[in-house]
Amino acid sequence: MVDRDVAQARRILKGLELFRSAGERDLKVARLGGLTNLVFRVDHRDQHYVLRVPGKGTEEYIDRTHEAQAAREAARVQVSPAVLHADPATGVMVTRLVENAVTMSGQGFQAIPGAPGRAGALLRKLHTSDAAFTFRFELFAMVDEYLKVLAGKDTRLPTGYHDVVKESGPVRAALDAHARPQVACHCDPLCENFLDTGDRMWLVDWEYSGMNDPLWDLGDLSVEGGFGEAQDEEMLRAYFGGEAQPADRGRMVIYKAMCDLLWTLWGLIQHANGNPVDDFWAYALRRFERCKQLMAMPEFHRHVHAVRSD
Repeated sequence: MVDRDVAQARRILKGLELFRSAGERDLKVARLGGLTNLVFRVDHRDQHYVLRVPGKGTEEYIDRTHEAQAAREAARVQVSPAVLHADPATGVMVTRLVENAVTMSGQGFQAIPGAPGRAGALLRKLHTSDAAFTFRFELFAMVDEYLKVLAGKDTRLPTGYHDVVKESGPVRAALDAHARPQVACHCDPLCENFLDTGDRMWLVDWEYSGMNDPLWDLGDLSVEGGFGEAQDEEMLRAYFGGEAQPADRGRMVIYKAMCDLLWTLWGLIQHANGNPVDDFWAYALRRFERCKQLMAMPEFHRHVHAVRSD
């Protein structure tokens, strides 16, 4: 399978102007990974690139025009590597490789000193930049859109999913009552989307990015990285330059639950599409159970109150 993927990558590269003059032996191609896409490292003499090939079915829920615009904006404000090729029609993208960078993971965020703080600083750099994305990331509209996608597929929702959506009504009301100015956000801050050089971090993969409440990115990263109290505090202090206000901390915690509510549906779409990378049914159930557990905690309701009282 890997050899076939690499062969596909080589065929795509030969069709791009950037590599048209390169000989077959001049290009070194190695698979890097990816959950829904195929990602490759490409070496051409002393130049190093990353090729992203979109995965099957991603056209159902990813707007590649929005993604390309966001990736270029993020590169312009120096939070993401330079975009050298982006074709919205095919979804193929080529960016510069970030040299000497570690692809982060949950374990990396736990083990590498200063990593949560560097991520917080990077998110602050993005959110306070003049970057503007064409897409608006609307949480509950996306829940509805994903439910529509799933309605046409042979799969089922976890028991009680619609009940939890109804229970999130007060959460939505609290967020809407004191809406924050929307800024350019990554919106899908998986640990693996952070590249750490030790001095700073970079962000990649702008498929879900859009104008959004900036606290979404912090809450989502905390969930994805399995952050404990110490990691949350380090990230928040780096982001705010000091102690976070109760309403800001409350929004972050609220979004921990809400991102699980949304990404449960994303996992079900992957399951329905037959994505072989992971057991996405189990993934969706884990996220849904975590969402319910967090929303049931007394502390969660105190955070909702803090947001509502802001």
